[in-house]
Amino acid sequence: MFLHNVNYDKFNIQPGDALIAPHFGSDKPFVPQPVGQMPWGHVRTLLAKVKSVERVLLYAQATIDAITLFGDKNTKNVVLEKSYKEYMEGFTDVLTGEARRGYVEVVQELEARFPDPASIEKEADKKAFVKLFGEYLRIENLLQNYDEFANLKALQSLDMNDPAAVEAFKAKHYLDDAALTALQEIQVLKERKVQDYRSTYNDIRDWLRREKSGAEKEKSTIDWDDVVFEVDLLKSQEINLDYILELIFDNHRKVKNKAALIDDVRRVIRASLGNRAKEGLLVDFINQTDLDKLGDKASVIDAFFAFAQAEQQREAQELISAENLNEDAARRYIAASLRREFASDSGTELNDVLPKMSPLNPQYLTKKQSVFRKLAAFVEKFKGVGGRV
Repeated sequence: MFLHNVNYDKFNIQPGDALIAPHFGSDKPFVPQPVGQMPWGHVRTLLAKVKSVERVLLYAQATIDAITLFGDKNTKNVVLEKSYKEYMEGFTDVLTGEARRGYVEVVQELEARFPDPASIEKEADKKAFVKLFGEYLRIENLLQNYDEFANLKALQSLDMNDPAAVEAFKAKHYLDDAALTALQEIQVLKERKVQDYRSTYNDIRDWLRREKSGAEKEKSTIDWDDVVFEVDLLKSQEINLDYILELIFDNHRKVKNKAALIDDVRRVIRASLGNRAKEGLLVDFINQTDLDKLGDKASVIDAFFAFAQAEQQREAQELISAENLNEDAARRYIAASLRREFASDSGTELNDVLPKMSPLNPQYLTKKQSVFRKLAAFVEKFKGVGGRV
C-alpha cells in the first residue's frame, strides 16, 4: 500500500468514487487521487465480496483510521507494500538502501545449510538457524497476501500425473501451460520440512529459555541479544487441537499403521507452540485407543477428551500424592490454573499447596520451585481439555 501527502481530516469518500465503482478493465490502482494505492488483485477480490455501498465505505474509513493510528495525520506518511516478484526475488529498500533477500534465496540457503534440522547441535548453528528461519517466516507471512503464492502452495499437493487434475488446477487458478511450468520451477519447502523446521525452531526457543541462565549463560560465548523469535508469526499459523485430532482420523483411514500415524502426529504437534506439551497425551491416546471403532471425526474428538479428562484426574492424584501436597489446596490451585491456562507462583496460593514446612527450612525454596515446575507442566499439558480435577 502506498500513501502520499495525505490530509486525513479533509478526506471524505462519497458514493460514486473509484472505490465503489472501479474500472475493472484497468490494472492500475483503484483510487485515482493520492489517497491510497493497493495491489489491484487484492482490491478486486475484496470488493467482489462486498455488495453494500455502506459496507464498502465502512471498510475504507476503517482502513484510513487504522493507518492514521500508526502515523501522524499532519505529516507525510508512507506505507510500502512490495510486489509479489520483489518478495520472491529480493529488492532494495528505498528508504534505507538495504538489500532484502527474497523467498527463493532464503529457501535455497535453508535447504543447503540445514537439510536435517534435528541434527543441529552447536550453539552457533542454533543461532544461525533461528535467524535464517525467522527470515523465512517473515517473508512467508508477507507472501500470504498474494494470490500467486496461494497458487504456488496449492501446486505442491497437485498430482502432475493426473491430466484431469492438472487441467482443473489450471482452470481454477487461471493458468496456462507456460504459467504452470514457471510455477513448477520455483523451489518451495515441502510441508513436512516446514513442520520439521518449526519444531526445531520451537525446540531451540525452549532450550534457550531453559538453559541460558545462571552457570550455563556464563559458559556461553554466543551473543543471542540480536535474535528475535518470531512468536507472533508462529501463533498466526497455529493449529488447534481439534485439527490435530481430525488429522488422526484422516491419516488412520488412509494408512492403518499406528507407528506411522504417531510419527505424523509428533511432527505436527512439535511444530505447534500451544500444543507441544500434549504430545505424550496424544501418543498415549493413539496407543490405547481402538481407532477402528471411531467412525467419524466427532467420535475421535469426543474419545480424546474423555481420555484426557481421565488422565488429568489420574495424574493430578499422582502428583498430589508423590509431592505430599495439601490435597484441597492443590486441587483448588490446579483448577484455577487450568481455567486461566497458566500456573502462577505469585500470591499465597502456591504456598498453601506445599506440605507443612517452615519457610526458614533450607529445603523450603527448593521444594517450592520443584513443585511449581511440576504443576506448571501439568497445567500446560491439560489446559483446554475440560473436566474436573
